[in-house]
Amino acid sequence: MMRGYFGVGAERISKARNLGSILRTANGFGASFVFTVQMHHALRDINSADTSKGAQHLPFYPWPSLEEMRLPVRCTLVGVELTEEAIPLPSFRHPLQAAYLFGPEKGSLSDEATALCDHVVKIPTRFCVNVAVATAVILYDRMISMGSFENRPVMTGGPPPVARWKKRAVSGP
Repeated sequence: MMRGYFGVGAERISKARNLGSILRTANGFGASFVFTVQMHHALRDINSADTSKGAQHLPFYPWPSLEEMRLPVRCTLVGVELTEEAIPLPSFRHPLQAAYLFGPEKGSLSDEATALCDHVVKIPTRFCVNVAVATAVILYDRMISMGSFENRPVMTGGPPPVARWKKRAVSGP
């Protein structure tokens, strides 16, 4: 079981399917709430991608502006953006109480949103990935780093994967 709580949000999101995917992912990883800032479409448009009905199971806050955004007391705002200054995700310690803010498709977090963030992290990829994919990567990393999981085994038995591959290559399919 994961400790703490977290929320997931997107600034100026313009594609209903991406918001639906974010809601589904947030619901699947156990988010406490979902939010948007300056959303560009109606909430009813997300149903085709939100097959888990996350909007019915999670509190959803569609804030019209950053000035109107309200997070819980002691909640740390973490921006997710691919910039030189951002902390690489593998080096980041997730706050116990956090809200993760993602930028829009074909864009970046606004300067105003970045200024509000306590931390800005980046997924160390060669280029930006889809906002829904980025959400899944961040939440998976949070779950792995903050959950109560046993250490991965070094090897589960049998020959190492390379030995299996070489055997198949020699003997055929």
